[in-house]
Amino acid sequence: MAVEDYRKNHWPNLEKAIDRLLIQNPTDHISVSYAQIYYIYKCVCQQHSELLYRDLSSKITSHLQEVSTHLQASPPENFIENFNIVLTQYTASLQCIVPVFMYLNKFYIESKLNRDLREDLMKLFADEVAEKHVNTLMLLIKAHSMPFQVQPSTMASVVKGLYSLRPWAQLAPALFSGFIPQINPPAVESLLSDYAAHDQKLQMELSMNGF
Repeated sequence: MAVEDYRKNHWPNLEKAIDRLLIQNPTDHISVSYAQIYYIYKCVCQQHSELLYRDLSSKITSHLQEVSTHLQASPPENFIENFNIVLTQYTASLQCIVPVFMYLNKFYIESKLNRDLREDLMKLFADEVAEKHVNTLMLLIKAHSMPFQVQPSTMASVVKGLYSLRPWAQLAPALFSGFIPQINPPAVESLLSDYAAHDQKLQMELSMNGF
C-alpha cells in the first residue's frame, strides 16, 4: 500500500468511523465494519503504523479542541454538568475506538512506543480539555459547600474523572477526599475538636438550605 493509496482510500474511511464514534451517545451502539478493521490491519502490516497513529492522534486532538471551545461557552451554572457529559461521552467512545485500533495498539504503540493507546488518548483529553478548564472546575469546591447545588452523582463522576487524569487532588484535597479514599492523612486524636467543628459547620449549612 502506497502512502497515496492510504491517504486517498483508507484513511478517509477510517476518519468517518472515528467521527461517528466520537459523537455517539454513550447508550447508542455504532457498528464498525470488518472492512474498516481490515484497513487498520493492512496499514500496520505494510509499515504505515506511525502514519496511522499520527493521523489518529491529530484527528482526536482536533475534536477535543472543538469540545474545549464549546465547553468554554457553557454558562457557569451548567459548566460542571456539561464537563461531566463531555467526559462521559469521550470515555464511552474510547471503549469502541481502542478495540477497533487493536492491531495498531498491539504491534506499534505497545511494542515500539512502550505505551498504551487508551492511556495516550486519555492524556489527550487531559491536555486539550481538562487542563484548560481545571481552574473553572475548582468551582466544585464552592458547589460542595452548598449541598445539592450539583447532583451528588455528577460531583462524584467529575471528581473521580479528574483524579484519574492527573494529580489535581493537590489543588483541593478537601473536595477530593469526599469522593476518593485516603486523600487526607489518617485522623489523629489531637484534631478531634477540629473534626467536630467541621461536622457542625456542615450541619448548619444543611439546615440553612432547608435540610
